[in-house]
Amino acid sequence: MTENQIESRAERAVLVGLSCPGFTAEQDADERTMAELKALAETAGAEAAAMTLQRRPAPDARTFIGEGKAEEVRQLAEVNEASLILFDNELSPSQMRNLEELTKCTVLDRSALILDIFAQRARTGEGKLQVELAQYQYILPRLAGMWTHLVRQTAGGGKSPIGTRGPGETQLETDRRHIRRRIDKLKEDLEQVRQVRAVQRRQRKKTEMPLVAIVGYTNAGKSTLLNALTGAGIPANDRLFDTLDPTTRKKRISDTQEILLSDTVGFIRKLPHHLVSAFKATLEELAYADLLLHVVDVSDEDWEQQAETVEKVVTQLGAQDIPRVMVYNKADKCAPDTLPFYRPDEGVAISAKTGEGLDALLAAIERALGRGKHRVCLRIPYSDGAVLDMLHREAQVEAVEYAADGTVVRAVVDDKTYGRVAEYLAEE
Repeated sequence: MTENQIESRAERAVLVGLSCPGFTAEQDADERTMAELKALAETAGAEAAAMTLQRRPAPDARTFIGEGKAEEVRQLAEVNEASLILFDNELSPSQMRNLEELTKCTVLDRSALILDIFAQRARTGEGKLQVELAQYQYILPRLAGMWTHLVRQTAGGGKSPIGTRGPGETQLETDRRHIRRRIDKLKEDLEQVRQVRAVQRRQRKKTEMPLVAIVGYTNAGKSTLLNALTGAGIPANDRLFDTLDPTTRKKRISDTQEILLSDTVGFIRKLPHHLVSAFKATLEELAYADLLLHVVDVSDEDWEQQAETVEKVVTQLGAQDIPRVMVYNKADKCAPDTLPFYRPDEGVAISAKTGEGLDALLAAIERALGRGKHRVCLRIPYSDGAVLDMLHREAQVEAVEYAADGTVVRAVVDDKTYGRVAEYLAEE
């Protein structure tokens, strides 16, 4: 095998999970979460060489899985030529360090793996700031002795190991005080981002254009849906966390209604709280949305648990009271009789890939926004100038002309405003 082939070969990883009776659902590992860990590993660029799930009454304080299991994992890594061990559970700094000493491999938990994937996916300045903040918040309590494997980074331009992308070796060699200063600076920068978003929200309110946010589990098809509805052209690959930086596009859903449609980062079980905190500047947009489209991958047998996970994060972000439309995506992969949960009054079954059901979805969005819209032509006498002022505040004024007997206004108004201006209706 040539040197280039060795450098390009994916890191091989052993996947480990622990299930204990006293664990919460967020702490526990099972076959489903292990399958998800495998998908995360592949997304990060690793090859899952072996997998083991242990059940024991309680975690071991020193090695989490016990000395005997740790030795078994070491042998698995040796036999499979793996240099990386990935845990589906969260490890303490001392447990991670002890396991690295026992196995002679890099040991990462699920949170560190997700952070690494986000470091790969961040493209915009804002996204990079948020990922860096999350990584430093994760690293700070684990600083002492945990990141000794960073010295094994290739110095000659080779590919960095999984778990080392992001802040990098130089910053991690600095003391806690420096990292805390960096965290404070990142928070200040992200606060400026939040202020910019607040200004954008105020400008959007002036245009009376509703914001519809697409939320859902990672890989549920959110980006594909945005592309199908708006032609946004953003990458939409079949892998976890393919979209990190949010994208917003305009979409006319009827003759009288135009909306802003915004994609968001996908959610996942055991999403590190550092990420939710760091991405608050982006995710808090959900709390200001007029409507949420909750996209569910109904071809996944775990769709109910995934939908629950999304709802928990939405609640955590303070957006639980915002109206939503359930969007049951990838329905083309399911036979009609396998959708007993689906009722038209509770959601829309679609296929973002084939376009099936998109017209019904647009109609559902218009209904859910709860605003009956009317395009009107009004002739307002000059003596009733207050009515014109009211229209500029509360309606979408499209054109204004001045005639001898008054002001001719073409506008889109809601039901409430329509009743107040009906007496001024004029022929087009």
